[in-house]
Amino acid sequence: MRIPAFYPSARAVILLALAAPLALVVAAAMPGAWVLAPALGGALLVMVVLDALFAGQALDIRVIAPADCEVGQPLSLTVLADLERAAPNARPMAALALDPRLAAGGRLLHSLTAAPGAPAGVWSANIETVPSRRGTGTIERVWLRWQGPLGLAYRQIARPVHVQVRVWPDITPVRSPSLQIFLRDAQLGMVARRIRGEGTEFEALAEYEPGMDRRRIDWKSSARHARLYAKEFETERNNQIVFAFDCGQTMCEPVDGQAGGRQAGGGQDGGGQCGSTARIDRAVTAALTTAWVALKAQDRVALYGFAARPQVLSPFVTASRDFQRLQRAAAALDYTAEEPNFTLALSSLTARLGRRSLIVVFSDFTDPTSAELMIENLSRLTKRHLVMFVVMADAELSGIVDAPVMNLQGAAMAVTASALLRQRALVLQRLRRCGVEVVEAPHALIGTRLLDAYLAVKRKGSIG
Repeated sequence: MRIPAFYPSARAVILLALAAPLALVVAAAMPGAWVLAPALGGALLVMVVLDALFAGQALDIRVIAPADCEVGQPLSLTVLADLERAAPNARPMAALALDPRLAAGGRLLHSLTAAPGAPAGVWSANIETVPSRRGTGTIERVWLRWQGPLGLAYRQIARPVHVQVRVWPDITPVRSPSLQIFLRDAQLGMVARRIRGEGTEFEALAEYEPGMDRRRIDWKSSARHARLYAKEFETERNNQIVFAFDCGQTMCEPVDGQAGGRQAGGGQDGGGQCGSTARIDRAVTAALTTAWVALKAQDRVALYGFAARPQVLSPFVTASRDFQRLQRAAAALDYTAEEPNFTLALSSLTARLGRRSLIVVFSDFTDPTSAELMIENLSRLTKRHLVMFVVMADAELSGIVDAPVMNLQGAAMAVTASALLRQRALVLQRLRRCGVEVVEAPHALIGTRLLDAYLAVKRKGSIG
């Protein structure tokens, strides 16, 4: 019978280490009995081999994974192993080699337990990880080891898997009950009718009632009819909205707040900690949430990605049933280590827009010097379009400034961080003076702030 790869366990190594001083004592007390020392070591080795023989064998090992998941959300993997004649104390362990975008370090380790309700010999493990990057990740290989009945030897096998998991942008906020309730209450696009009361397009005159905005009173018509009349306006429809993503190096760095490694317990887990989500992925989630609301409001939405050169420009989506087209376009946004070329990117985008649009730019910067070209091109863009600049607050710098100063190094770090925050505020102030609407918020609130800013622009009717 062919024996799979096996090796001694920690218990066997400890016994062998304890046998060495015992052999010295025997040799010193009874020199003629020196042969007992190698005999004892040989017996231990024979027991290790026998323990490996009686450990049983693996008939099958499988890895079950969903075909799709979302970045920053838990991904559950299932490992199933069928062990023949395995001892009850076999304690199987599974190790997975997979794409680093699925788990930091590209490795997961977890113990298996007897599968409830399954036939004897079937062991399973549910491993939970959190993908940190979009794209297609592959689970390449799985290793399984289990011990014999004496606990002196481990058997180990390896199998190729090649299971692919597509990591999509996170749209959890779109499915949240709070957003659905908001859409229902707002009645944006839920029924085929005109919404009166806000906007810029004049719709009709209505008799003034207490509670109406007095600025809407039409004094000429009121004087003519000897009664107060107020103007009603129709909410703007069919606006063009472009979400433009800087896919450069700064936006691809991790942002504070995403806990890593939410794995199922039980076992000596290692290598399963998942890193923080990148800024661009937080931006994509916020943009898709706002895009969903915009589609419900019957506006037209497109996605645009750029770094050193333009990457992705999706066609304008006009209905919420085509929301998946925006998801696919967002999934195609690549991570790059390049500096963004705002001149090329924004000029290319402007050339493709036939009419005035709301352009929402997601980007970040490190200092005023690196932001000069960004400010110049965004200010040029405001001559034809309404521009909104979305940036996430730097929680790391704020944490350094707010932390208590304990030593000289801490004081130096606080002074430097404070200076960087002032420079950051200066850049944002310059953008506001150029006519750019700036949305700055912590990463956890960026989606809500962006949605509020979009609705405020919608109420003002300043897009068309």
